[in-house]
Amino acid sequence: MSSARSIFIKQLKDTLKNRMVLVQFIVFPVMAFVMTEFVAKTSDTIPDTIFVTMFGAMFVGMTPLMMTNSAIAEDRERKSLRFLVMAGVRPYEYLLGVGGFVMLICSIISVAFGLIGGFSGPEFVKFVAVLIMGSAASALLGSAIGIISKNQQAAAAIGTPIFMILAFSPMIAQFNPSVGKMTGIFYTQQVNLLVNDFSAGAAKPLLIILANIIVLAVLFMLAYNKKGLRG
Repeated sequence: MSSARSIFIKQLKDTLKNRMVLVQFIVFPVMAFVMTEFVAKTSDTIPDTIFVTMFGAMFVGMTPLMMTNSAIAEDRERKSLRFLVMAGVRPYEYLLGVGGFVMLICSIISVAFGLIGGFSGPEFVKFVAVLIMGSAASALLGSAIGIISKNQQAAAAIGTPIFMILAFSPMIAQFNPSVGKMTGIFYTQQVNLLVNDFSAGAAKPLLIILANIIVLAVLFMLAYNKKGLRG
């Protein structure tokens, strides 16, 4: 586990050095805060939480995927993985370090979204838990893309259209229900449904999110079995 901790610290340092990466983490909660305070709360017709739930779902579909995708693809491109393997770092330790860092940051951001939205008690717990579940699905997908990509450019080419669909389809679905019907199989759409209406039945959306996680975990394992973590 010491190796996973070292990878975690490495990823933290790399993130702090990269302003563009930091922006990816904070842009959605900042936009949610601004739109909530200066648009939603000043209007009698717009729900106070609409922008928090909208940007929360977008964050889940985009940021964890981009981060794991970019981190693994970068290490593959720089041949860092080869040296890590030579140093005795096991594949699961590497993935635990990278994925653990991404999930920690996503958990913190999820809590920030909950506070911005003014959720409390059970609703706050449910809201944060749903965002974290969605982030886990995105992190798995991003890891799979990073493993099969030869470099960051290839990873971006594969990942960009995917996260665009996952991140923006929930927002579009709020204004066009027919889009929601077509994208209902995606975890981001179910995340959006759950955080927008806690009184609705949660069993089906949660099952769909869990099914997405299982499918993406299998996809990751297949990608790993084919490519491994060879640099």
